[in-house]
Amino acid sequence: MRVVSSPVTRRDLLRWGALGLASFWARRARAFGDSSKITFAQLEVEGKFGSRAHALRRLAFEIMERTSLEVTPLPRQLDLSNPDLFDTPFLYLSCDGGFAPFTERDSATLRRFLAYGGFLLADSVDGGEAFDGAIRRELARAVPEAPLQRIPGEHVLYKAFYLIDHQGGRQIVAPYLEGVVLGGRLTAVYSRNDLGGAWSRDDRGDWEFEVVPGGEQQREGAFRLGVNLAMYATCLDYKDDQVHLPFILKRRR
Repeated sequence: MRVVSSPVTRRDLLRWGALGLASFWARRARAFGDSSKITFAQLEVEGKFGSRAHALRRLAFEIMERTSLEVTPLPRQLDLSNPDLFDTPFLYLSCDGGFAPFTERDSATLRRFLAYGGFLLADSVDGGEAFDGAIRRELARAVPEAPLQRIPGEHVLYKAFYLIDHQGGRQIVAPYLEGVVLGGRLTAVYSRNDLGGAWSRDDRGDWEFEVVPGGEQQREGAFRLGVNLAMYATCLDYKDDQVHLPFILKRRR
């Protein structure tokens, strides 16, 4: 019987960098069933990080409904000391206010995570200065050579699946995203607009938070941005070309 191996994913590269080549190929041989699905994780920090507990679960559902990505429906909660961190290509940090500084070891782990191909979405709940100062502080410590900068509107992130020309979120504090670029790749994206608040849906199926000022259209914009973020984060080499543009335009119509 001929065995066809699945393509190498960004999650595989994370594990490769963390565990070494031999462990990487041993793990690839066992990559069947649910282990081949993409797992999102929420980063645990010393602060009010749990107020958007349902956000990733709903985003995972929407991604599976709208795209061909296979996502584990129940995201995980991990801190930077957990070795399972390197099993996920997509790490979500949402916090209501500031959070305590990372230890030197945790800061070094975050740097390795980003350098090995991981992706961090930092999402402010209230859009205030406390979270803003904390995330800038920790990214500057982890990757001092790559400061946060505004992501231009023509970046491939905004056409990775949907064509996006405006911001979504529970609120619109900033009409742009910021990001960290390492090796020509966005490794971290920062939103001040509470994307998780727009994604969050409780166990009864009710939206947990009102979206202002744009209502449900703005919520849909938040989901479309979330899908694009996931597509970008889990693709090893997403080319900024025009080959797929007619298909995106057709889908958008």
